[in-house]
Amino acid sequence: MKRQLTTWARVRKFFNDLHLWLGLASGIVVIVVCLSGTIYTYNTELREMAAKHLHKVEVPVAGQRLPADSLTAVVAQSSGGRVTAVAIPADLGRSFEYTVRTEGDKSRFGTTYYVNPYTGELLGTSKEETRVGKFMGYMFSLHRWLLLDKVEQPIFGELPNRQLGSYITGAATILFTLGVITGLIIWFPRKLRTWRQGLKIKWTGGWKRLNHDLHNTLAFYSLIFLFLMGVTGPQWSFPWYREGLQKTLGTYREAPAGSRGGSAGSAQQSSGRDGAESSGRQAGNRAEKAAVTLLPIAQYLAAADEALPYRGDYRIMFPAEGDSILSITKNRVGFFAPAAGDQLKIDAATASVKDITIFRDKPFNERIAGSIKALHIGNLYGQFTKLLYFLACLIATSLPITGTLIWLNKMKKKPSSRKRKIPELVAD
Repeated sequence: MKRQLTTWARVRKFFNDLHLWLGLASGIVVIVVCLSGTIYTYNTELREMAAKHLHKVEVPVAGQRLPADSLTAVVAQSSGGRVTAVAIPADLGRSFEYTVRTEGDKSRFGTTYYVNPYTGELLGTSKEETRVGKFMGYMFSLHRWLLLDKVEQPIFGELPNRQLGSYITGAATILFTLGVITGLIIWFPRKLRTWRQGLKIKWTGGWKRLNHDLHNTLAFYSLIFLFLMGVTGPQWSFPWYREGLQKTLGTYREAPAGSRGGSAGSAQQSSGRDGAESSGRQAGNRAEKAAVTLLPIAQYLAAADEALPYRGDYRIMFPAEGDSILSITKNRVGFFAPAAGDQLKIDAATASVKDITIFRDKPFNERIAGSIKALHIGNLYGQFTKLLYFLACLIATSLPITGTLIWLNKMKKKPSSRKRKIPELVAD
């Protein structure tokens, strides 16, 4: 029995040392990445609060929303571009969002036009800037590239600064994930009967004991979220990591020859809404053909409601010129609503449903692959998981600080402990 305890003590010491050096090596970057990630958790909500005039509308008494078709024509005439999609929210107090692509527009998602669905008034576009929007842009840059994308001159040879910043944050995140795993191993007490102590914070103890408990206990409670954030993050930094993650999930597919940056299986990494955006970009780039005659949007929504009988937000992707299939993504709404949406393919000429993709009916590995972004940023199940991720990310920000203090306190104890041991050794 004594031999087993000695072996475990050695193993525990090894992982403890590994945990220490992983934390010291990545600590500063982890603090920056986690703090910016904590703030960015509520990016959408903060941006909308700063631009309420774009997203919120007053609902008239007994008012009825105008047909989305008529508003489509207004947006097309005002923008001078082609409307590729419209988002129709379940919330009656929100605006309609029309995605427009104009000739020469190289932006990733095009321009969004916000329209009052009761008056037809154009409220503004996604190109409007606010102070909060700029601040959140800096938080995203800090989180992904440590603001190195803002530096014009290359810092390290010919390597683009954005890529350099991505490598640094990606490497630090990998070290952080390994630290989470090793931390779980050393969390287990030497005597299993004392495991309950690792679940409590002794608020009445000295500051050293309090700091130790804050590090160990809070890390344990947020462990699963820290692991999910850490294991998904590096895929945006390293193609080899992304490919390995896809192969692990069994969703890897070879990129077509000549494709850009070919993240194989990338279509499966997007959520339903992101997938719809991708389809819209492809549609906007196709060669012009004969235009298809569309039915009233209300007919498509009626078909979608029959196929997916629940309350939700709609995003309708109009068919590319010459195509006859219209795509609809429907997302459930609510505090515990899943981020991934269900998708429909509808015949534009007859409003008949050609194909239905229910997200929860997909194989487990495909659902995970389709939720990578949601797993990383925390909107997997709406505001419920966002709140959990916000708290977990805040804890992650504190771990390098509390961990370093634990290490410094142990360093101070070592000389005195040696002095106590010397007389005992002589006596023996």
